[in-house]
Amino acid sequence: MTTPATRNGLILGIGAYTLWGLLPIYLHLLHGVPALQVLAHRVLWSLLLLALVIVVLRRAAAIRAAARGRTLLLLCASAALIAVNWMVYIWSVQNGHVLEASLGYFINPLVNVALGTIVLGERIGRMQKAAVAVAAIGVMVMASAGAGALWIPLTLAFSFGLYGLIRKVAAIDALGGLTVETALLAAPALAVLLLGSEPVFGRGTQTDMLLVLAGAVTAAPLLMFAAAARRLRYATMGLLQYIAPTLQFLEAVILFREPLRTMHIVTFALIWIGCALYALGSRPKRLIP
Repeated sequence: MTTPATRNGLILGIGAYTLWGLLPIYLHLLHGVPALQVLAHRVLWSLLLLALVIVVLRRAAAIRAAARGRTLLLLCASAALIAVNWMVYIWSVQNGHVLEASLGYFINPLVNVALGTIVLGERIGRMQKAAVAVAAIGVMVMASAGAGALWIPLTLAFSFGLYGLIRKVAAIDALGGLTVETALLAAPALAVLLLGSEPVFGRGTQTDMLLVLAGAVTAAPLLMFAAAARRLRYATMGLLQYIAPTLQFLEAVILFREPLRTMHIVTFALIWIGCALYALGSRPKRLIP
């Protein structure tokens, strides 16, 4: 029986992954702004929005208490990883590689399985082992075809996979962790805006407004995701995460007219098979005939 909490969790989860899936459209509208500057705006406006949320929820003291010692060191590493992930993703969208970026987020759940097994010693079933193997074959197919953009999906998948691994072991919640991460990145972001040769604003009212909205565009789906994760089973969240790369794939082919080559079709087919095996292997045993 579906409870109100579960229904709300589904709405929040679908909303979060849909917003992430539509992110290339937003970033494409900022094609005239250098990727590094877009990243800097994203960090600073996110920090401002998160600070307001923390003040309203009166969470500042708890976050300061949690972000110490080992946890702070872990957050320094996770901040660097999420900055790399965001930077590569922004650059990919602005340079016509949304297809490769979507592939990275299809691979990511399977990278998480591999990291959990290798680093955390988690045990996985035969179906999930097969999923990782099939995905690996897909990556090798793309590599053997001489695809120069292979670094994009691999960087996105592994940077976000390692980010998730660190956040899993860091003793701090989603809101606190993201706030500390953006605070750690704030000084470099401010330096990019103030010391760079490009103007901070002034490219037009629409562009300036889109840059200011970078905080909401970044923080809103993350907060929705955190709320959904508290209400839904892990397996359900695992299935919902394919909404985002599916939308990105469709946008790349239909909206941005990126070429879909035979190599892409073969690679994506193998990755999709791997994802299907992963989803099937993640189902509770009582639901499997």
